[in-house]
Amino acid sequence: MAGQKLTIGMPVYNSETYISESLESLLNQTYSDFTLLISDNASTDGTEEICRAFAQKDARIVYHRNSENIGMSPNFNLVAERCETPFFKWSTADDLWEPTMIEKTMAVIEADPEIALCYPKTKLVNLVEGTENKYDDRLHLMQDDPVERFLGVMENIGLCNIHLGISRTAALRKTLMLKPFPGADLNLVAELAIYGKFFEVQEYLFCRRFHEDSSSWARGNKDHQNRRFHSAKTKNTKLNRWRAHLESFRAVNRAPFPSSDKRRLRSYLLRRVIWERGQLAQELWDKLAG
Repeated sequence: MAGQKLTIGMPVYNSETYISESLESLLNQTYSDFTLLISDNASTDGTEEICRAFAQKDARIVYHRNSENIGMSPNFNLVAERCETPFFKWSTADDLWEPTMIEKTMAVIEADPEIALCYPKTKLVNLVEGTENKYDDRLHLMQDDPVERFLGVMENIGLCNIHLGISRTAALRKTLMLKPFPGADLNLVAELAIYGKFFEVQEYLFCRRFHEDSSSWARGNKDHQNRRFHSAKTKNTKLNRWRAHLESFRAVNRAPFPSSDKRRLRSYLLRRVIWERGQLAQELWDKLAG
């Protein structure tokens, strides 16, 4: 790893159907000087055998297997914590990347130390329905003011694709990282915007693939989401929206903002809580009833 600038972290769990294609799309990048850390979350299918076979063929791959399923978010955090390079990229076991994705995003983020995250435009592929659509992330945030960048994320983010771009490791480690509840990636992206700018490469270099076992499939289905995000030993609090709001307040409170900016953002976040009061009340009811 000495002299390398980039680490790719791939957290995986029961990914035998798509992982070979995803690994090949990374290993065939035109930018090839990276380490690929795979953290297998105690898969029970053929994922381990596939990963070990790839690792035997390519010295850039480091394979690790957890002794038990620690949950999705902790496994994502694990590969980031093991990063020893200035730049880091998460990659999933079912998505695909155009061959020049890393080369083009690395060129941008290396050239500007104020950029915390560089990501390409996204294509969404529904593997069940056989459809493909272009998606506008609307998160090219090059404002100097971190408050405006934070608000830009909160106001515009829909699907969270951009955290799979390339991040500046030092900026990423200033955040609270991924918390163990569905939608925590949105909190992470918003907090990361406090610590640096976001640059969108104007090419569709990321192919996000949806299927019946992907984390973003059936987003309104609580059972599906909890099954993906929680391990067998992780207690589900059933208060996911409450947790998301709490983490937003925590991010603002610990940010290096003047008091006036913190008051402004707390007021904004409180209004969001009020807007979602119906959903939040339902979560409390479900918690009490459960």
